Amino acid sequence: SPLGRGPGGGPRPGSPVAPVPILPGQVVRGLPAATGIGVGPVWHLRTGVLEVPDSRAEDPKAEWRRVREALAEVRRQVQRLRARTAREVGEQDAAIFDAHLLLLEDTDLLGDVRARIESGQAGAPAWAAAVARVESELAAISDPYLQARAADIRAIGDQVLQVLLGVSTSAATGQGVLVARDLTAGEAAELDAGRVTGVVLAQGSPTAHGAILARAKGIPAVVGAGPAVLDLPEGTVLAVDARAGEVVVDPGEAVLARFVERAGALARARQAALVHAAAPAVTRDGVHVLVGANLASVDDARMAAASGADLAGLVRTEFLFLGRDQPPDMEEQEKTYLALAEELGGRRITLRTLDVGGDKPLEYVRMRPEANPFLGVRGLRLSLARPGLLADQMLAVVRVAHATPVSLMFPMVSQVTELVQARRLLDEAVAAEGRGQPSGLQVGIMVEVPAAALKSAAFAAYVDFFSIGTNDLTQYALAAERGNDAVAAIGDPYDPGVLSLVDSVCRGSGGKLVAVCGELAADELAVGVLIGLGVRELSVSPGAVPSVKQAIRSVLIDQAAATAARALRADGPQAVRALLGRSG
Repeated sequence: SPLGRGPGGGPRPGSPVAPVPILPGQVVRGLPAATGIGVGPVWHLRTGVLEVPDSRAEDPKAEWRRVREALAEVRRQVQRLRARTAREVGEQDAAIFDAHLLLLEDTDLLGDVRARIESGQAGAPAWAAAVARVESELAAISDPYLQARAADIRAIGDQVLQVLLGVSTSAATGQGVLVARDLTAGEAAELDAGRVTGVVLAQGSPTAHGAILARAKGIPAVVGAGPAVLDLPEGTVLAVDARAGEVVVDPGEAVLARFVERAGALARARQAALVHAAAPAVTRDGVHVLVGANLASVDDARMAAASGADLAGLVRTEFLFLGRDQPPDMEEQEKTYLALAEELGGRRITLRTLDVGGDKPLEYVRMRPEANPFLGVRGLRLSLARPGLLADQMLAVVRVAHATPVSLMFPMVSQVTELVQARRLLDEAVAAEGRGQPSGLQVGIMVEVPAAALKSAAFAAYVDFFSIGTNDLTQYALAAERGNDAVAAIGDPYDPGVLSLVDSVCRGSGGKLVAVCGELAADELAVGVLIGLGVRELSVSPGAVPSVKQAIRSVLIDQAAATAARALRADGPQAVRALLGRSG
């Protein structure tokens, strides 16, 4: 099969040279993909090899009908998995499955399948060949975003093939530490955090879909550990320190005791954080740091309120615009934003304007193909090019701001002139509403582009706050696309260059609030250095709010500032991590 994989997601038959075996007591190093300590026996995810017979179609119409029925069944499976993931970890992470649903309707892919069936192939080999073609084309393109989509194609391709061939899907039902070559979003969503004590992947990236979902479930995960881990026999005990990216194979009693003790300490700390989740996060010397939640649905807002969030630090408003045939009107937007605020009990909500583009296209906005959509017409650039979309959103925001505190944030800003144009549209919306400037309305920008970080002083005259998106800022600063496994180790937010850009924003802010809403904000190891640089708001996934608040309470500002200054002079991200580990 063009899509066949070996046991545990391992290599296809005929893979090259076997890796050097791992010895008992050996420490294997990978990339941290989630925090936490996990100890348990190895188990492998057995997917088996999908053998696709090279059969012919006796009745092309019947074969095409079988394919359509398989697509419908997989669509139902993905929708159920998406709904369950949204309930368990929130809408933000569940949205990962939207790409899979779109692939099931891809006209180019389905047209190729139908043409192959009409030329005489049966449904299963026609589907496998068409998927293999798209996967290889995407993998060969130099654009990293499109290369990363090859993994989505492979995952959904296997899922449809399993239905066509009548093969039962693999169930991630093992207990202990899962070891695999990689992990699809669907496989990660099936993991039971009560049984799976850790995940160790031979390949993968901390920002890959499988790793993100494992992290959202609170499962310690290490990726990029190398192919030798695939040969570890089932039952071998592994001790996983996900924060350090370390895996100890068959640890001795003393090492095992240390890991168990650390795991117990973490569990007690999590419990203490939950008890104090609703209390303000104040440093040991009395500085209040806000902890907000990143939201992509009303359900997320409900989870954020229960977790003790001080505000919604980021509302991804594109959840209203994606996956539909026409944009939401102003009334629908107003109703949804008010519902978010109501779930948060009137706490401030930070609404990011529509953040889509070539990498997250809208069905109802025609866009020219772009060689690199991450550097193209996206975020505020798209909104200014389609002012009707932004004008409706501005009017909805102004109406909501008359009823509840609102912060409005523009994404992908690189030029002051862009911000001036956006503020002009906001002024027009205020005038159109006719009730004057809402008293609680604040305006800010997302800092994702290095140039914006370096000239934050120029933006300061036009904003009330800055919010740093460390995910995009990291990939742009280090030229390492966050969905590309091959450069995952380079795209590290602990790089002193990235931290220097955060420092630049804080220094140029003119005393305006500086927030961080990227994944770095939820990393407890990073809390001290961010506060030391001058960040005074951290916005994280709803479930991470209690632990981040607890981490803030252990910080001393002067000590954090001194550590941050040393981090800026470090020679690389590992040196920064070592420094923060010592200072913590």
